[in-house]
Amino acid sequence: MALDQYTYVFVIGTMFAMLDAYNNGANDVANAWATSVSSRSISYRQAMIFGTIFEMLGAITVGARTAETIKNGIIPNSAFHGNAGVQMLAFTCALAAASSWVMWCSRNSAHVSSTYSLISAVAGVGVATVGASQVQWGWNNGKGLGAIFAGLGMAPVISAGFAASIFMLIKLVVHIRKNPVPWAVYTSPFFFLIAGTICTLSIVYKGSPKLGLNKKPAWYVAAVTMGTGGGVAVLAAIFFVPFVQAKVIKKDYTVKWWMFILGPLLLKRPTPADTDRANIPNYAVIQEEQGELLSIQSPESVGEYDAKKTETGDVPITSSGEENEKKLAAFETTQSNYKELMAQGERKLHLKLMKKRGPLGWAMRSLRDNPMGAGQLYELHNIKILAKRIPAMIVCGALYGLHYDIHAAQTGIAGTPEGERMQRVYANAEKYPNEVEHTYSFVQILTACTASFAHGANDIGNSVGPWAVIYSAWSTGSAAASKAPVPVWQLAVLSATISLGLVTYGYNIMKVMGNKITYHSPSRGCSMEMGAAVTVLLFSQFSLPVSTSMCITGATVGVGLCNGTLKAVNFQRVGLLLLSWIATIPIAGTLGGVLMGLFINAPHFA
Repeated sequence: MALDQYTYVFVIGTMFAMLDAYNNGANDVANAWATSVSSRSISYRQAMIFGTIFEMLGAITVGARTAETIKNGIIPNSAFHGNAGVQMLAFTCALAAASSWVMWCSRNSAHVSSTYSLISAVAGVGVATVGASQVQWGWNNGKGLGAIFAGLGMAPVISAGFAASIFMLIKLVVHIRKNPVPWAVYTSPFFFLIAGTICTLSIVYKGSPKLGLNKKPAWYVAAVTMGTGGGVAVLAAIFFVPFVQAKVIKKDYTVKWWMFILGPLLLKRPTPADTDRANIPNYAVIQEEQGELLSIQSPESVGEYDAKKTETGDVPITSSGEENEKKLAAFETTQSNYKELMAQGERKLHLKLMKKRGPLGWAMRSLRDNPMGAGQLYELHNIKILAKRIPAMIVCGALYGLHYDIHAAQTGIAGTPEGERMQRVYANAEKYPNEVEHTYSFVQILTACTASFAHGANDIGNSVGPWAVIYSAWSTGSAAASKAPVPVWQLAVLSATISLGLVTYGYNIMKVMGNKITYHSPSRGCSMEMGAAVTVLLFSQFSLPVSTSMCITGATVGVGLCNGTLKAVNFQRVGLLLLSWIATIPIAGTLGGVLMGLFINAPHFA
C-alpha cells in the first residue's frame, strides 16, 4: 500500500531530485559541452540542442545501471529494517544536501562534481541513520565508497592518458607535416572510425539492461562495434572526404553544406576561377572583435601559419613575454582597478544584448528603462515598476545564457591578472591552420554527442537513484522495493531537467572551463571528448559512478600538456578545481548527516 501519510516527503524529495538534476545540467553537463563550444566546432545554441537529445537518449536507454550503485551500494537495504518511511526521509535529506551545495557552487561559478556531492551526502545520511558501521566504506564488489572514491584519483589520470594518446596520434599523422591539409582530409575516415567505434561501444557494450546487449558474447560485441565504426568510416570516405576536399583543398566557396550528399560527384566539380581562400570558419579562440582583450590568435590559413612559423622558428606567437609584461605594466598604470574593468566588460555585453531584436533585447531594454524608484519595495510606484520588470527578468533568466559570450569570458580581460595568465597560456600553445581544424570539427560533433550520451548514461544515476528509492518506498510501502528497476518516466523527467539546467544556467560554469584551462581547437577538442567518453564508459561498465566533469577536465590537461610545456596549462584553475572537488566530500557529507540527524532525532509529541 502507498504511504499516503508520507506524501509530503515524496513531494519534497521530488523537488530536490529535480533541483539536483537541474544543477547537474548547469554544472557537470556544462563542463562536458564546454570543450565543444570552446573549440568553436559548434555554437552554444547547437550544444543545447545536441545536449538535450543525447542526454535523454543516454539516460533512458542505459542510465539505470549506475543508479543501482547509489540506490543500494552505499547504504545496504537491510539497514533500514523494513522501515520505508525512514528510507524515504534518508534519501530526501541526501538530495537536499547535495542539490543545495551544488546550487551554491553553480551560482558562484565553482565547478564541482554532482556525482561525488550526492555520494558524499548519501554516506553522511547513512552515518546519521544507521551508524558508521552500516555504511559500505570498503570496496563492496565495486559498489562501496572505497571503489567510488577511487575514481576520484583514477578517472582524471586515465582520461588524460587516453586523450593525450589520441591527440598525439593526430599530431604525428597530420600536424607535423609540411603540408598538413591533405593529410587531415584524407586520413579523416580513420578518425571517424575511432569516434564511431567509441560511440557504438557506448550503446552496444554498455547496452540497456532491458535489451541485454551487454550480456552478448565478446565476439558479437566486437563485430557489431567494429562493423558500425567501419561503416561510419566508409561513409566518411564516400561523402565527407569529397565534400571537405572541395571546400578546403579546392577552396570552392560555392559548395553548400547539403552538397555532401553528392559524394564522389564533388571530385569532378569545377573550381571557381576567383577563389583565393577557403570559405571556412575561423577557429581562433580570440576573434577580431575581441582584439582589446588578448592578441594571441590562430593563423587563418596555411599561408599565414607558415609565415608565422618562419618568423618565430616554431610556435606562432604574436609577441614575446617581455613585451607583454611592458604592455601590461603600462596598461595597469592608466586603467581602472580590477572591479571597474570587470564591470566595464559586463556593461559592454549588456549594451550589445540591448541592441538585439527579439525577446532578450526587449527584456534588457525593459530593465534598463524601468529602474526601481526611491523608497522601499512596497511603495506604490515601485510595485508598478515591478509589474514591468518581473516579466523581463523571467525572459532574461531563460535566454541570457543563449547569448552569453563564452569565449570572451574564458579569455579574460586585458589588464587583469586573469587576462595576463591566459595570454601566457595561449602563447605557449601551437596554433594550427583553420583548414586542418575544420576537418576535425566534424569529428568533434560526433565525439561531443558520444560524450553527451555517455554523460546521460552515467550521471543520470545521481538524481534518479535516490528519487527512485523515495518513489518505490512511497508507492509500495516497502523498503525492499528499492531494488526494483528504475521506471523509464523517471529517467525521462530528470534527463529533461538536466537539459533545462544546461540551457538556462550552464554558461555560468562554462565560462570558467574550456579555454580557461588550456587553448582549445577542434583537433584538441575531439581528442579530449573521446578520451573522456572512453573513461566514463569504462567506469560505468563496472557500475562505478564517476564524474564526467573530472574525466573531461583530466583529458583537457592531458591534451594541454601535449604542447610540450607546463606553461600551456592554467594550473591555477586546475588547482581550484581540485580544491572544490575535495571540499565537496566533507561539506556535502556533513550537510546530509546534519539534516538527517536533526529530523530523525527531533523532539515531538507522543
